[in-house]
Amino acid sequence: MPGEGEGEFYGKNGEPKKYDPNFKGPIQNRGCTDIVCCILFIIAILGYIAVGILAWSQGDPRKVIYPTDSQGQFCGQAGTPLANKPLLFYFNIMKCASPMVLLEFQCPTTQMCVEKCPETFMTLVKAYSNKKDFDHYKTFCKEGVSDTMGIPKILSLGLCPAMLIPSKPFTRRCFPALGKTGGVVTVGNNSHFDDGRGNMRDAKDLVDGVKNATVVIEARQAVMKIFEDYTQSWYWILIGLVIAMLTSLLFIVLLRFLAGIMVWVMVVMVILVIGYGIFHCYMEYAALKGEAGANVTFQELGFQTDFTIYLQIRQTWLAFMIILAIVEVIIILLLIFLRKRILIAIALIKEASRAIGHVMSSLFYPLFTFLLLAMVIAYWAVTAVFLSTSNEPIYKVFNETECDHSRKTCEPANYSTSAEKVQCPDSECLFAFYGGETAYHKYLIGLQFYNVFLFFWCANFVTALGQMTLAGAFASYYWAVVKPDDMPAFPVFSSLGRSLRYHTGTLAFGSLILSIIQIIRVFLEYLDHKLKGAQNKFTKFLLCCMKCCFWCLEKCIKFINRNAYIMVAIYGKNFCSSAKDAFLLLMRNMIRVAILDKVTDFLLFLGKLLIVGLVGIFAFFFFSGRVKAFENTAPNLHYYWVPILTVAVGSYLIAHGFFSVYAMCVDTLFLCFCEDLERNDGSAARPYYMSSTLREILWKTAPEDPSARQQDDGDVLLKQPQSQEEEAA
Repeated sequence: MPGEGEGEFYGKNGEPKKYDPNFKGPIQNRGCTDIVCCILFIIAILGYIAVGILAWSQGDPRKVIYPTDSQGQFCGQAGTPLANKPLLFYFNIMKCASPMVLLEFQCPTTQMCVEKCPETFMTLVKAYSNKKDFDHYKTFCKEGVSDTMGIPKILSLGLCPAMLIPSKPFTRRCFPALGKTGGVVTVGNNSHFDDGRGNMRDAKDLVDGVKNATVVIEARQAVMKIFEDYTQSWYWILIGLVIAMLTSLLFIVLLRFLAGIMVWVMVVMVILVIGYGIFHCYMEYAALKGEAGANVTFQELGFQTDFTIYLQIRQTWLAFMIILAIVEVIIILLLIFLRKRILIAIALIKEASRAIGHVMSSLFYPLFTFLLLAMVIAYWAVTAVFLSTSNEPIYKVFNETECDHSRKTCEPANYSTSAEKVQCPDSECLFAFYGGETAYHKYLIGLQFYNVFLFFWCANFVTALGQMTLAGAFASYYWAVVKPDDMPAFPVFSSLGRSLRYHTGTLAFGSLILSIIQIIRVFLEYLDHKLKGAQNKFTKFLLCCMKCCFWCLEKCIKFINRNAYIMVAIYGKNFCSSAKDAFLLLMRNMIRVAILDKVTDFLLFLGKLLIVGLVGIFAFFFFSGRVKAFENTAPNLHYYWVPILTVAVGSYLIAHGFFSVYAMCVDTLFLCFCEDLERNDGSAARPYYMSSTLREILWKTAPEDPSARQQDDGDVLLKQPQSQEEEAA
């Protein structure tokens, strides 16, 4: 049922309806909408909590943090017998050269946790003859080795490595200390070594083993380095984000009082900042001229986990310079061709500033949105980590000679007496990876999918709540006859209460539609990644078309949802009715939408770019150590681009949050203006709610065609007799 004072605003085929004297702004007497979707959303949230509890009870993040030995134990974990043994030692690193390493992500050799890596060459045969050396050697052996066992028995049982090679710790693992002397590969300053079985081997034989073992952990190594960079720089990243927040808030406050001046200042400064970026890229490009290795191309360099290497070649800076130059030219051309419309958009921003001046609490609402989004992201991330680490250790048979049981699963507890050990005496049951065959592990990918889907749904719900809350607050400003006397005492809190009390289902419905499209896009990206290298040209074309279509569909749904929430905030209808009403209203004012609304969005986008540029340049000079004043202050990092990118992305999100207040205000005022123009005619009986300034601004965007102007005048003339008849009645 429509609320009190809510008339039928739209007729068949979307024609504007008659004047309603009872309408005084956002409907107060309204009912709950989209109840079914509200119930569904609550059930989904309860299921999400259950998934989180299940993941937390089964998962173990230590599997990501610590290296794991052949028995599935964690090296260096506090509170365990291995707490003082943080490094992983390979019995025979040359076995890591096997191609199976790249398939199974595990070297087919015994791995154990040690206190420190070997520092000198030593063979078991040599160490066994000297008690002191053998006592040292036993620190790299399994438990149970004694002086009386004999070398053959020790080797046959796989209790000790045949040799120790000088090694250095790398990502908590002991790798041979390889080097080059006169172009010859050396280890421990020697080009040859004894493999412990009486054979002399070249040091270069170790290269493949180290290389494959490095490939296995390359991704993890990069992640760990990035994690370490975050632990070293989180304090400065936080300061950078606070600076971005204060800068955004300062710009918003200045827009409130100096809208026209600030818009032009933003435009000029964006051009200058991008211009400086072009100049800096050119200087770096010129400085690398003649440097050794600077002319290497991307194709020749290949993929490198250390991205700072790319900054040492000229092609990188040339690419940056070209991209920034293209962006600069596009912005300047848009400013030239849209100069008249920009003046009108600036005037609309001034009007939005007046509205925000009466609803000052709206400037701080993004902080509440940030808090909710941070909770959603944190819950998703923690649940994802626990789900991905909730597998069980899987052990497989590894052997040197041919064996029918090779690479089959096994149980380490009783393997020494098993039939497999009898048939393959030299085989071992070693930890391979984390997995599982239970019902929980079979449906683990489904739980991960549910976690991602609920993340999208909850994040979109929080965003939608913010849009509807701000729309209700600004609509109460627009429809107030006497401002601010006819407005609620706390417009933002009143609108937030109405949104949660009556329209949780509507918010869930709109965000559900958007989340389904987003999860389809994620699935298409996953499918594209899985089929890469195995797809023909038609499949590539089809996938590309589908990704493009769903990207466009997502943008359209976001636009429809945004305007639907504005109509819900005003009239209290359900999602479908509000989306239809908003769409038809915008279609009847298509020229104003195309000319004005998007130009205003463009100006606000320039404001976001300016904040990202200013904070990003500051972060670049600070973390890269280019400024001498910050050399001793900046932290020592593996990749200084990690905090720079984090600050830049965080600055954009913060700027977007604050500027979204202006964007929502402009969109709400625009829809209210279109509605006001259709419902009223400006007469004493049916006065406009819009200010004279707003009417003057938006009337300029009306079609200049004389027939259109006559049509507008005719509408007004038709409305006047209509109002007289209503008064007589």
